[in-house]
Amino acid sequence: KNCGMCDNCLNPKEQFDAKEYIENVLETLGVIGGKFKSEYLVEVILGRTTPLIKSYKHDEIEQFGSGQDKDAKFWNSIIRQALINEFIDKDIENYGLISINKSGLGYLANPKSIMVSKDNEYPEEGAAVSSAPVRGGAAADDVLLAMLKDLRKDVAKKLGLPPFVVFQEPSLEDMATQYPITLEELYNITGVGVGKAEKYGIKFTELIKIYVEENEINRPQDMVVKSVVNKSGNKVYIIQSIDRKMDLYDIAVAKGLNFQELLTEIEVILNSGTKLNIDYYINEVMDEDKMEDIYEYFCEDAENDSVDSAMDELGGDFTEEEIRLVRLKFFNEKGN
Repeated sequence: KNCGMCDNCLNPKEQFDAKEYIENVLETLGVIGGKFKSEYLVEVILGRTTPLIKSYKHDEIEQFGSGQDKDAKFWNSIIRQALINEFIDKDIENYGLISINKSGLGYLANPKSIMVSKDNEYPEEGAAVSSAPVRGGAAADDVLLAMLKDLRKDVAKKLGLPPFVVFQEPSLEDMATQYPITLEELYNITGVGVGKAEKYGIKFTELIKIYVEENEINRPQDMVVKSVVNKSGNKVYIIQSIDRKMDLYDIAVAKGLNFQELLTEIEVILNSGTKLNIDYYINEVMDEDKMEDIYEYFCEDAENDSVDSAMDELGGDFTEEEIRLVRLKFFNEKGN
């Protein structure tokens, strides 16, 4: 019955059939493959011509721009519904990359109505804002997230590093959702490997533990440590090949990857905290002055690690590939 007090009763949410939108997400994901995060999938659906999308030629696929009538918030909510319905797999080990699974393919073969609640829109002026933390929901705990960002800023300042080198934004958001309170639990957070957890993680898990206790947070499944399927075959080969100073293009060919996909694999390895020195390759293919300009940008000017932001700031003399290569060098030397 209507209790007359809770938000569900006072502001009942309108529902809509999300079938065609979920189909769009799954079809697009099936075309681009499982090498990308949800943000990239949204950009393809919205028809945003980023350098990365152009490099993969995903601006040429039929689904590019198919969801321009909706915004990024809407499409992220549809992706969440696909995850909830287990049509999409999210790879924790590989920095939150998503891929369509057998259930998703089955849904495309026989789509059915899925009713989804629209988010209520509240006026900003005069609206009551609760200061209570979000507990155990699908969204990040905004209060904890702000605290984690402040801590990251302090840690980065003491180490003389940009904050994004310590932990990247998706990692903090996942911490503010999963509430890891031990290093072992931190290993399962998006974009955090053993090396990065042990180097930076103790202060973060201590803060989260205090926050959980003070606010009586019911953690999701009490954060059961997950046994992640070992998908390190490519990683081991890449690490060993780079240790032998093998040409990166040859490594990509050997593993059936294009060059951009190989760089993504190396980024995952570095972001997890493993050291990986590709100076031998950069010194061979790049002009030293260009390399120094890009490196200096990430050291002194960058507010985030975005390649798009770097290209906008540095101008047209630098390619996406050059920026990604130097960013790898930067993360290896400054972050790991």
